[in-house]
Amino acid sequence: MRLHSSSSSARCCNLFCSSHKANARESEWKFQVPLKHKDLEFLIKRFAPPLTAVLLAVSPICNPPESLGQTLDIQRGATLFNRACIGCHDTGGNIIQPGATLFPSDLQRNGVDTEEEIYSVTYYGKGRMPGFGEKCTPRGQCTFGPRLQDEDIKLLSEFVKLQADKGWPNIATD
Repeated sequence: MRLHSSSSSARCCNLFCSSHKANARESEWKFQVPLKHKDLEFLIKRFAPPLTAVLLAVSPICNPPESLGQTLDIQRGATLFNRACIGCHDTGGNIIQPGATLFPSDLQRNGVDTEEEIYSVTYYGKGRMPGFGEKCTPRGQCTFGPRLQDEDIKLLSEFVKLQADKGWPNIATD
């Protein structure tokens, strides 16, 4: 698009044109659209506020995207949860002890509403829940299945806290 002045005071817009005419067809596409100062002013006043609002709404400043690392950690946490916890805690519930779900109200009531406390219960166990930590003791309180590494339990506790805060939405683990 090229803007140039004509003999009148209004601006004109030449669309689909170049500085020279190569053939007769090119001249068929050449037309001028007069743009007056008042028209430009009206367009700016009319469309600037909604466009600004849209740009701010989708701006990364207002809605920072999760980093790739955060997304991968969430996926790894979901995979670990599906492997080690889902048997008792499907969708954040608890089939063994109904009052010990992974929903915020139960976590808070049971004093396990921070990532650190969730980590501790996952590592050492509590009540009927077995511990999954590598150095979990006493033996009867710990799982008889495979133990989890410290980093895995950290990812699990972050995942459980995140899911609890979100109301346990479904998450893909592929």
